[in-house]
Amino acid sequence: MRIDPHLAATLAAIVDEGTLDAASRRLRITPSAVSQRLKTLEQQLGRILVVRTKPARLTQAGEAVVRLARQVALLEHDALVGVGIDDAGGAPRISVPLAVNADSMATWFLAPLARLSAGHGIDFDLHRDDQNFTARLLESGTVMAAVTSEETPVAGCSATPLGVLEYRAMAEPAFAERWFSKGVTATALASAPFVDFDRRDTLQHEWLRAMSVSEDGVPRHYVPASHDYALAVELGLGWGMLPVLQDSAGLVPLGGPALRVELFWQQWNLRSELLDTIAEEIAAEAHRVLGRRSVTPPRKSRASRRPPGRAAAG
Repeated sequence: MRIDPHLAATLAAIVDEGTLDAASRRLRITPSAVSQRLKTLEQQLGRILVVRTKPARLTQAGEAVVRLARQVALLEHDALVGVGIDDAGGAPRISVPLAVNADSMATWFLAPLARLSAGHGIDFDLHRDDQNFTARLLESGTVMAAVTSEETPVAGCSATPLGVLEYRAMAEPAFAERWFSKGVTATALASAPFVDFDRRDTLQHEWLRAMSVSEDGVPRHYVPASHDYALAVELGLGWGMLPVLQDSAGLVPLGGPALRVELFWQQWNLRSELLDTIAEEIAAEAHRVLGRRSVTPPRKSRASRRPPGRAAAG
């Protein structure tokens, strides 16, 4: 049995765009044609590939087909460039989905993408998630590569160290004076509100525990965007763990331990010149901004072994 690449590409368009109607506009065919292609593929494989929710959601079988579709598109792009058909010569632009944590996106990740886009026919499709969870997007075929805190490669991927994001507990001066006038004590920390990124963000909790304070019952605000999170701390909404790269001169440190989150670049094990070019540009920027960790050759995995993720905010 063979999987028709056009049918696989249609499935990828459905999940990328969220609905069959949106996929039809992207593919420039009718919604009924999209539906027929999906039905044909599911009948050929004898599997349900997508759950028709809004947005559409892939089944495990659908994830495997979408991985194939993305790999075919990537290799086709490399081949067209290899035979001298560049963008000006009619080669189609390629969409490259990547996963990245919010703090990396806000501090260092976009600059290399801008340089890559200026020199190549690439449309980047960024998926933002906590760095402890971005690797799952690789496994599902949603993205081709990811910034992650997981050093052990997921199945079918390689992992390369990028550097370290360092976080410090910071507060606005008037907030610090109000809540910590007698020092950053366990009693004060149990009452002072802090800013959480979201309910999967445990970076503040880790720092509190290091200060001998349980996070249970401590007041908190949820601000789920990196720039807005930093702004909330600057405005005195609460104290928070900020990347050193986002330090503001108007904030004061609360002391305690700095928390360090090691970041890695994981990408599919695929001989692709374009994907390798993207990896090299991103790694160079990360090493320049984050500080280079001891570099080891990319490690490839044969099994999906995932250690517990570090408790850190995206």
